[in-house]
Amino acid sequence: MDRRGTPTRQRLAPYGSWRSPISADLIVAGTVGLGQLKLDRDDLYWVEQRPTEGGRYVIVRRRGHDKPVDITPAGFNARTRVHEYGGGAYAVAKGTVWFSNDSDQRLYRQDDGGKPKPITPEVKMRYGDAVVDGSGGRLICVREDHRASGSQAVNTLVAIELEGRKQATVLVQGNDFYSSPRLSPSGSHLAWLTWNHPNMPWDGTELWVAEIDESGGLRAQRKVAGGTDESIFQPEWSEDGVLYFMSDRTNWWNLYRWRHQGVEPVLQIEADLATPQWTLGMSTYAFESEARIVCQVRSGGVARLAAIDTQSGHLENIETSYTALAASIQLSAGKAITIAGGPSEPMQLVAVDIGTGRAEVVRRSSEVPVDPTYLSIPETFEFPTTGEKTAHAFYYAPRNPDYVPPEGALPPLIVMAHGGPTGAVSNALNLEDQYWTSRGFGYLVVNYGGSSGFGREYRQRLNHQWGVVDVDDCVNAARYLADRGRVDANRIAITGGSAGGYTVLRALTSTDFFKAGASHFGISDLEVFHSDTHKFESMYDQNLIGPWPEARAVYRERSAIHSVDRITAPVILFQGLEDKIVPPNQAELIVAALKRKRLPVAYVAFEGEQHGFRIAKNIKRSIDGELYFYSRVFGFELPDPVEPVEIDNLPSG
Repeated sequence: MDRRGTPTRQRLAPYGSWRSPISADLIVAGTVGLGQLKLDRDDLYWVEQRPTEGGRYVIVRRRGHDKPVDITPAGFNARTRVHEYGGGAYAVAKGTVWFSNDSDQRLYRQDDGGKPKPITPEVKMRYGDAVVDGSGGRLICVREDHRASGSQAVNTLVAIELEGRKQATVLVQGNDFYSSPRLSPSGSHLAWLTWNHPNMPWDGTELWVAEIDESGGLRAQRKVAGGTDESIFQPEWSEDGVLYFMSDRTNWWNLYRWRHQGVEPVLQIEADLATPQWTLGMSTYAFESEARIVCQVRSGGVARLAAIDTQSGHLENIETSYTALAASIQLSAGKAITIAGGPSEPMQLVAVDIGTGRAEVVRRSSEVPVDPTYLSIPETFEFPTTGEKTAHAFYYAPRNPDYVPPEGALPPLIVMAHGGPTGAVSNALNLEDQYWTSRGFGYLVVNYGGSSGFGREYRQRLNHQWGVVDVDDCVNAARYLADRGRVDANRIAITGGSAGGYTVLRALTSTDFFKAGASHFGISDLEVFHSDTHKFESMYDQNLIGPWPEARAVYRERSAIHSVDRITAPVILFQGLEDKIVPPNQAELIVAALKRKRLPVAYVAFEGEQHGFRIAKNIKRSIDGELYFYSRVFGFELPDPVEPVEIDNLPSG
């Protein structure tokens, strides 16, 4: 029946061939990325990433309940490339915005109602994670210096005069990385995070504090917490001058504070209150007052909002419908402002009343109305995997009210391996997931060992085991469904981007389980990646694979490029030609090798794209191109034409 109760006639059609209202055009036309929330008095700011504007990042402001307005004018793109992943691209105070512009990576000052003016020189520098030091008339931020050709960038904390009239002053230097400079309320102290190779920030970081002297420099620097085996996240000062932070010293990222007598725990629970610091400016908690913090809690693959009494350590859940939260939160007038979603709700900017849990939607990531009868609600499940361990996944079953499959047929399955690999996938409504399920595919999202949100020990399952644990978990999750007769064991594909793309290629060369693979900007040669990627991740492989060059044989053994003859399934690769994280040669190497072996392969490259596609036409092309690829591999007809991709060496029939 339709929504009016009128009987409808369902059509009989094979899985994969169902016509769906959720098209790639619809996905890119109505979708924006949301992030980087900030409050300036009563004004709310955020950043929107807009595929229909060439992937441009725009700072948006809402005053009170007025209509939001764009702050970033045409011709500017508010994005920093510090660590390549960026984040923390702007700061705001009293209506003035300072932001990093993507094309030249200079910092610009934009007064309320004015035009942006550069305040840093036109040299190879990048800036991010800035905080405004009003009393000192300056910004304190991370600077990444790329002026030295042929060597790695130099990261420091610097002070930049608000008008840009003076040369930047280096405040802290000597370590490989810095983030999270935070001023105490009185302006007398500065806290920051730092770490060194080979650690990533979720492996081991240090929290430092220093006094600010009369000249604006730092004195009495001291390490407060952290080390090579303890990850610290988001230092923040309360209004009474107490420094709070997250630490995973007990396996879970929990809340601590530092006073002059030392560090003490505030809340100890078996859940993560933080998340890997992939970008700058991330936040998972904020102060309502000195006595109360509102935080995000991650457990079992889902997230929730909660409030912490800082005196008693009592945790009280804030009841909402949201099960997915982005690492960005602000507090204002009894409301938690964050980006949240759930199984039937896309990620959206919301203001949640922390007393009642009622939410006002400020901005949706997708304004496209979709009939809920086409939406597949994910099942959360745990499954047994290698080494008598348990791993986690979400399964989306095929759903389309207009169709029924042939009797006895089982759906093809797409297994999605997320990126990072220290990342995680939530169960928030994502129209790209529904694109597949509404066409008759099962869609399986695996939070394999190494994923975040399940504690430090779970994250560390991938140490020295990348390309093993992730592959095993993807195989075992799919096998779990196939063994229960829920999907067609002979039509299982694997897809993923970045580190997930590596898992795709590794799975196809180390097993014969999958019948097709789609690698989006994935790594094919770990040796080349080791020497050819950017500074932030240049030694990430030391923990994931092993020490270089001592473990060179392991790097070769786990690189798809050296095991091409083991691939028996067709492969499609998508690649941005300006990608600095996984350069195009990674895709080109595997494509050339597959063509030499006359194995089925397709390659789609995009001019102007970096790591992760941002331009609407390219996002559409990658989605529809993957569908066309599966239709040819699994042998079903598409109800509507899509632009074909050229597949070399695919057997006819």
